[in-house]
Amino acid sequence: MKPLDHALQNLRQTMRRDRVFDFVAEHRFPFQGLGHTVVPGVVDISHGTILYLENISVSFDGFKALNDLTLYIDAGELRCIIGPNGAGKTTMMDVITGKTRPDTGSAFFGQTMDLSRMSETDIATAGIGRKFQKPTVFPFHSVFENLELAMQADRRVWPSLAAHITAAQRLKIDEVLETIGLQMHVRERAALLSHGQKQWLEIGMLLMQDPRLLLVDEPVAGMTHQEMDQTAQLLTDLAGKHSVVVVEHDMDFVRSIARKVTVLHEGSVLAEGTMDEVQNNQQVIEVYLGE
Repeated sequence: MKPLDHALQNLRQTMRRDRVFDFVAEHRFPFQGLGHTVVPGVVDISHGTILYLENISVSFDGFKALNDLTLYIDAGELRCIIGPNGAGKTTMMDVITGKTRPDTGSAFFGQTMDLSRMSETDIATAGIGRKFQKPTVFPFHSVFENLELAMQADRRVWPSLAAHITAAQRLKIDEVLETIGLQMHVRERAALLSHGQKQWLEIGMLLMQDPRLLLVDEPVAGMTHQEMDQTAQLLTDLAGKHSVVVVEHDMDFVRSIARKVTVLHEGSVLAEGTMDEVQNNQQVIEVYLGE
């Protein structure tokens, strides 16, 4: 390669929006993987985007779960992800949360946090929360105790033994209770809640961590119609203060909350746009909505 061509290639790489090179990122956002400490809530969204997935591929025993996936999530947006079984939705969330490392491609939280180099714990501390389809609450603890256990705190033995809930922490719990609509159940054991209420409690437990990005997997599976309506309102209300990514199969529910929809198929983005645009996309009809 000629020197001029080489210089131009380097310039193009330097001008990319996305890439904050390692020697810069280490100073701008230290994390435990480099022997430092994650700083919760420090996310560079100066370009308006909070999540960058670029050319991500993941293979399992020769099967490509993700195939050159590129996806961007804006700060404060509510995004719905749909697609047939095996489309790569779960693997995508596994990559975002550090459970699965991509074979190729890059995953950034904000401008500077390289998710592929961070542990699952560091990613959660940095501000990414994930709610699985099946609610995972502490059934024999009260709603209040579940939220108290979920709050950010020093979990070492001695600090835990000496800990007392502060006025600020109590206020935070009260705010989350109001957000998830469980004020009247604050002393009730989680095991006695309805399925929908358990889902809301788990969302509340994530909110106690002050996440910037929430990943919500099939939140309305098994819910009554009334609970679905309340869940739709909850997720809509969370958008803006948080970025919310919802993976869901129920098209009526998606239609009720959708602002922008991404359709995955065979590990890649098949289509993206409003619900009307996606529903009228012939490829989407053939591979998913026409099933």
